[in-house]
Amino acid sequence: MKISRGFQFKLDPTAEQAEAFARNAGVCRLVYNIALEQRSNWYRQFKRVTGFGISVASQCRELTQLRAEVEWIAEGSVTAQQQALRDLDTAFKNFFRKTAEYPTSRKKGVNDSFRIQGNRVEFRRLNRSWGLVKLPKIGEVRFRWTRDIPGKLKNVTVSLYPLGWHVSFCTEQEVEVDRNFGPAVGIDRGVAHALAFSDGTFADLPKERMNVLERKAKRHQRALSRCRNGSNRRKKVRRLVAGKKSKAARIRKHFNHVQSYRIARDYGVAVIEALKTRNMTASAAGTVDEPGKNVAQKAGLNRVILSVGWYQFETFLTYKVTLNGGEVRKTSPMHTSTTCSCCGVNDKTNRKSQAVYECCACGLAMNADHNAAINILKAGTRPATSKQATAPKRESHLESAGPIRLAA
Repeated sequence: MKISRGFQFKLDPTAEQAEAFARNAGVCRLVYNIALEQRSNWYRQFKRVTGFGISVASQCRELTQLRAEVEWIAEGSVTAQQQALRDLDTAFKNFFRKTAEYPTSRKKGVNDSFRIQGNRVEFRRLNRSWGLVKLPKIGEVRFRWTRDIPGKLKNVTVSLYPLGWHVSFCTEQEVEVDRNFGPAVGIDRGVAHALAFSDGTFADLPKERMNVLERKAKRHQRALSRCRNGSNRRKKVRRLVAGKKSKAARIRKHFNHVQSYRIARDYGVAVIEALKTRNMTASAAGTVDEPGKNVAQKAGLNRVILSVGWYQFETFLTYKVTLNGGEVRKTSPMHTSTTCSCCGVNDKTNRKSQAVYECCACGLAMNADHNAAINILKAGTRPATSKQATAPKRESHLESAGPIRLAA
């Protein structure tokens, strides 16, 4: 099977190279926004004059004319600018498929990146700790080499983060996956513990380190509220806040990578709850006419959920388990935290707190997240019912109609 993977590294550019990065990102952002305005406001006039609709090909032709007229646009990489147009075309296709919202304009400070096709980029390793990547119109830039980059290079993205410029190599490689016949495990994503497993073990973020970063970020945010808008001091404090939050995001990402890899290595089946994290972390403030209830408590719960990264963990777990030949199963989260894993009695009073579970029927006392993980494992490994066993009749009807051909 073919898989696509990304490998991100920290760049070490000179001052001139960092300035070139910013110019390329700014021009790509401008090209994207102009193309978005053209597609949003001028598509009728364009079709009336030319007889054709606006497409990525027509906009690439206009980009060639624009580069011939404007010198500072021609100084940037044409590949990166064309990629911005392709990104916009993909965004509109996703919108018309109803899989994404309507495209919005890119903003400075949020979309500081540009992408280049892989056949225009070269990279090599210098020594144990450093590598060199050659980018068009910029030249060779050093980056920290922390791991090998296997597979065929498809594209390269240069992005600005609060902790500096980074490069991401997207590669495609062919891998052979053998079936993993390891044991099954139930995983509960909770508040008292970040991850609870059905075997009775737990995994938690380094809370002390995260709390230190959170306290520093709050202190900088209070200082930010006292800064005058547009002042240099406000820009400096904003960078400090972003830096602390970025470090916390790195710790969270590392934690989810480590735990998902461990599960994929040790287990053949991972069972999790089918959670809609976006809906679960929505604000409870309500409206002026209908204000919400327990707004502060809900905000605190949202912060805990987002600090762990429930959806990020699910994404990492899915692709790592699949690559190791395993399977990720999702079950309904209904009553998993209130049902007793021993006698099966469902009573919401059994859940005494976020961490304590005591069954009122059989007297079972254990960690609430551990109890939920056992219920999740049982739901994901339960044998098929009689209705599910008779379902293959529909497949035999399809087989009688001849082979099914999949579109390329």
